[in-house]
Amino acid sequence: METGKKPLIILTGPTAVGKTQLSVALAKAVGGEIISADSMQVYRGMDIGSAKISQKEMEGVPHHLIDVLDPREECNVVRFQSMAMEAMEQIYAREHIPVIVGGTGFYIQALLYGIDFTQPEEEGKEGGYRKSLERLAEEKGSQYLYDLLKEQDPKYAAENHPNNQKRVIRALEYIHLTGRTFSSYNQEQRERESSYRSVYFVLTMDREQLYERINLRVDQMLAQGLLAEVEKLRAMGCRKGMTSMQGLGYKEMLDYLEGRLTFEQAAELLKRDTRRFAKRQLTWFRRERDVIWLEKEKYASQEELLKEMLERIEQRWGIR
Repeated sequence: METGKKPLIILTGPTAVGKTQLSVALAKAVGGEIISADSMQVYRGMDIGSAKISQKEMEGVPHHLIDVLDPREECNVVRFQSMAMEAMEQIYAREHIPVIVGGTGFYIQALLYGIDFTQPEEEGKEGGYRKSLERLAEEKGSQYLYDLLKEQDPKYAAENHPNNQKRVIRALEYIHLTGRTFSSYNQEQRERESSYRSVYFVLTMDREQLYERINLRVDQMLAQGLLAEVEKLRAMGCRKGMTSMQGLGYKEMLDYLEGRLTFEQAAELLKRDTRRFAKRQLTWFRRERDVIWLEKEKYASQEELLKEMLERIEQRWGIR
């Protein structure tokens, strides 16, 4: 057992795989408190589209980072990392174990490995290099900046879209200020050692069954009033460019309300995009280190699955 490191349990997996109920049972079994690693459940008023856990479903287990931000606020990985670390310190102070639950892989990675997002400050905030890049984008377009990035850091360019101007500018600025590629910085961060004694579970299931569950979940969300939820958010001033409105379900319903899609098109697009998102999630988790994969269909019941998880925790932590 790694001495001196604090315990941490992670339960993740693709959307709709069934993490919620299992996470509550796991937290109860280990004396844990749950920290949500979901980029949408952090927002108030975004319940249906994010499949947010209800108070009843929590069964008395404390949950953190749910309903803590206004949907007009921005939530990014840096803010999540800060809020999650603060919640973890409180949990450790109560001598409980943090259980990180959710499907936002980058959030989990940032927390587990303590990724450092601080970068060199741009010299001369007024008229600095960043502003010159922004002017170039206005004059010559996003593709021009992207081509510059491809010349200087082809690896990072390949991971991004030319229209993601914010990331392209950030990478070019980093190269300018440090003389290093942004891809090398990212690789360095990914190779950091975790300061936690962690057990990292990924719950998965047969792909076709998962896609059926996703389609059913979308139908249920629509029946529960997803459209009315988005109408309410829109009336509050939430618009397409906001972080909250980029979430699955919200952007599609917003496109319907603003006349860009029919309702049927929006529903089908939501199903398709959610299936694609689940596929990307699985790709992300396969790249992670030291992960325990749990194939749901191999277990006759949730009790059997939970028993397996507890045995794996005991093995990792040398508890007998």
